[in-house]
Amino acid sequence: MGICEKETDDLKRDYLEIVYAGEARLFVPVDQVDLVQKYTGPEGTTPRLSRMGGSDWARLKQRVKKRVQELAEGLLALYAQRSNAPGYAFSQDTVWQREFEDGFPYEETPDQEEAIRDVKVDMERKRPMDRLICGDVGFGKTEVAIRAAFKAVQDGKQVAVLVPTTVLANQHYLTFRDRFSHYPVRVEMLSRFRTPTEQKKTLTDLQKGMVDVIIGTHRLLSGDVVFKDLGLLVIDEEQRFGVAHKEKIKMLKANVDVIAMTATPIPRTLQMSLGGVRDLSLIETPPEDRLPVQTYVLEYEPEMVRDAILKEIQRGGQAFYVHNRVRSISSIAHYLQGLVPEASFRIAHGQMKEDDLEKVMWDFLNKEFDCLVCTTIIESGLDFPNVNTLIVENADWFGLAQLYQLRGRVGRSNRLAYAYFTFTRDKVLTEQAEKRLRALQEFTEFGSGFKLAMRDLEIRGAGNVLGAEQHGHMAAVGFDLYNRLLQEAVSELKGEKPPEQMAAAPHFDLRVDSYIPDSYIRDGRQKVDIYRRLSMAGGLDEVMELAREVCDRFGKMPAPVSYLFDLAGIRVRASELKIREVQHTGYTLVMQFEEGVVPPGEQLASWSGIFGQRLSFSTVGALEIRLDTRGLAPRDLIAMLKKALIGG
Repeated sequence: MGICEKETDDLKRDYLEIVYAGEARLFVPVDQVDLVQKYTGPEGTTPRLSRMGGSDWARLKQRVKKRVQELAEGLLALYAQRSNAPGYAFSQDTVWQREFEDGFPYEETPDQEEAIRDVKVDMERKRPMDRLICGDVGFGKTEVAIRAAFKAVQDGKQVAVLVPTTVLANQHYLTFRDRFSHYPVRVEMLSRFRTPTEQKKTLTDLQKGMVDVIIGTHRLLSGDVVFKDLGLLVIDEEQRFGVAHKEKIKMLKANVDVIAMTATPIPRTLQMSLGGVRDLSLIETPPEDRLPVQTYVLEYEPEMVRDAILKEIQRGGQAFYVHNRVRSISSIAHYLQGLVPEASFRIAHGQMKEDDLEKVMWDFLNKEFDCLVCTTIIESGLDFPNVNTLIVENADWFGLAQLYQLRGRVGRSNRLAYAYFTFTRDKVLTEQAEKRLRALQEFTEFGSGFKLAMRDLEIRGAGNVLGAEQHGHMAAVGFDLYNRLLQEAVSELKGEKPPEQMAAAPHFDLRVDSYIPDSYIRDGRQKVDIYRRLSMAGGLDEVMELAREVCDRFGKMPAPVSYLFDLAGIRVRASELKIREVQHTGYTLVMQFEEGVVPPGEQLASWSGIFGQRLSFSTVGALEIRLDTRGLAPRDLIAMLKKALIGG
């Protein structure tokens, strides 16, 4: 429910208020906020509350844990099977390879270079490669595949590139053909854009080994497609192929190297969980010359729509207009044609015949009309570098992840792009809708929106990598806990010790007002974030860095906040000194050390100098240092402890 301030024994503290089923409430002191995990599920799902002290939650967790263990066993068995399968070890890079790579007209991003390195190491091994490359459209995944293809072709092997749609096949075909144009590499395409005669010739030449790289849709999985010597299979957006196709892909994969590519984000936590189970490369860095998309959230104005479309077509670009109702999309296109007669419009939605839809997309890609009036069908997949204006109608109806994905469709070149998220005039937005739109406007920098808006997409992405059925288990216990369970299961099965639990922080009970008052930070979420980061700080540097950030964002700290940060620093240092507990009752402060721990003599001498006659020791059981606090104001007590433990 957020944070509430409570006063007990004349001390003010902040507590995290948690409500269970049946309205039972639990108040967690903020210095223990690291014991509470945030539930993150797919957008629109609400978790079912459990009763406090009941067994429902434990049972649910157990059920998911069992499923996660089965998944981990399956993944490890697959990994072991692949590791033992005989494969082909490709030769090391040649002079040609280096020359070919130098011909890349852009600067590689660090992520891209790492992915290329990973792929080459995999290819030069004897076991078959199976690597998943994740990265947004336009972040350079295709170039990684092109370099791998060139490496394979030099060893006389053939390369197959499998894509879900004809338009995408054509996009890849043009890219590959362009990159290989100065080398004796033959690139062909199998799709509906080719006549039966052309297809027949391509198939014959493929079987004879005269075609080096073949690009196509599921047509590549047909029985009449025979390779002379297939060495590398590249699959784009594998999750978009049906079950029957996936079975055929599995047969094709048997002993060849495989690169799978996806634009669905895979979070770092999942990448760690799958370490040593599935080879993953993440490309998260946008290309050098990318500019953040200019984002506007505003009431719908016909004049604004007209200006935005006109401005775009006058600079030779194209625009997307998103209207997410199939029933009325034609009349909207008609209305827009009247509003902007200078521009040409066509429509696209998911209920169109596949051929018609591909034809529209193809014509749009070839700049045959100016503005595509469409549903969210453009949410993922194709790259339209010439489209740099996006107008979304009734943006308040969409989820944040969806809006973030839509905005990602523009700004894919070095041109400045514009996104207009509109809502009906004079409409009172719900609080949720307003928050979503405001968040979108605030997070325009690359990667910054990732943390905020990608959670739903990450869950979808995780489902893609692990299989759709995992989606439900993630929704049941939340994304973070699911990942932790998966990580533990993988470690256990590999015979590794489970990830070390962080050493328990010393129990602190000091009679000092240390909290963040509303007068300093009003927003509960920001408070929770600061408390969490403080409780998880692993060293003094982190505490001081956070203190600088807080002062920078919110101004000079009032006394309770200043004490909060001082105590966080003291707690970190106490943990390093193996102090188990700091208890302040009446006029005595007791610091109890862990069993068998005795600080060095010079440390004790230094403390005697600081605390003077207030100091006494007890060595019955674990060592205890007692401090008489009579007449000490909170400020003086904290200053003394800082000097003794931190040296400041």
